[in-house]
Amino acid sequence: MKVYNGKKEAEKVVSNLKKKVEKEKIKPRLAVIWVGDNISSKLFITKKKELAEGIQMELVIYRFKENSSQESILNKIDSLNNNKSVNGIIVQLPLPKNFNTQKIMAKVSPKKDVDGFHIKNRQLLKKGEPYFYPIIPTVIYSIIEKNAKKNSKIIALVNSDVFGNTLKDYLDRKDIDITYYSKKNNIPDLKNADVVISIKGIPNLIKGDIIKKGVVLIDGGNTLLNKKVVGDVDRESVGDKPSFLTPVPGGLGPVSVALLFNNLYLGFKKYGNS
Repeated sequence: MKVYNGKKEAEKVVSNLKKKVEKEKIKPRLAVIWVGDNISSKLFITKKKELAEGIQMELVIYRFKENSSQESILNKIDSLNNNKSVNGIIVQLPLPKNFNTQKIMAKVSPKKDVDGFHIKNRQLLKKGEPYFYPIIPTVIYSIIEKNAKKNSKIIALVNSDVFGNTLKDYLDRKDIDITYYSKKNNIPDLKNADVVISIKGIPNLIKGDIIKKGVVLIDGGNTLLNKKVVGDVDRESVGDKPSFLTPVPGGLGPVSVALLFNNLYLGFKKYGNS
């Protein structure tokens, strides 16, 4: 079984990015909207901040309490959209349940949507050129391209239709067909799938008895369980059944963070004064 080394892949991106930033003497700025006190969010933001400092980029955090008004968050995003010194904006998910996630994310200018999930960027995936390509689908595509056979049966278990549709539209651009399932308890038969993608955030969801031998297993789950980040795959249960596996931690996560800052750099270059 081949195990994906996300840290090594991320280092390649970061090394190249650091050289560009130093040579061009620029300092792209990322604004992070963080609402509430979600422990996982704190962990992920800390990692982003550490990487930003390591490549001489700037990350500014805008904290909001769980009882903050949604209007105050929308106003802050509007202000950041109009701030020419800010080159990228991300809304750290998940948001507390009392907020409208889609409305808040839609407020971000597509020219500063370095995550690549703005509705305008998603629409341009179908026809046109997005301001930014979505990060995790980009990583998933690179894995499928290198490790799966052509015309493989691909099933994705996702945590939202927004992500599912974005992933499907991105892979459609690459002539790769997938079927995704977003409902919490709707787990299809995976035994005929050549590639299984799981981004549900449900620990130990994928066990050895529901997958076939030789499957390409892409684990994008991230859950903080007993102070440890775990994925959707039950590693002990699947054993050596997969031909390829992305581990958690150390799989999609490091590469995704590296590509986030690569998009920030591209945003600075393309829309720096917008």
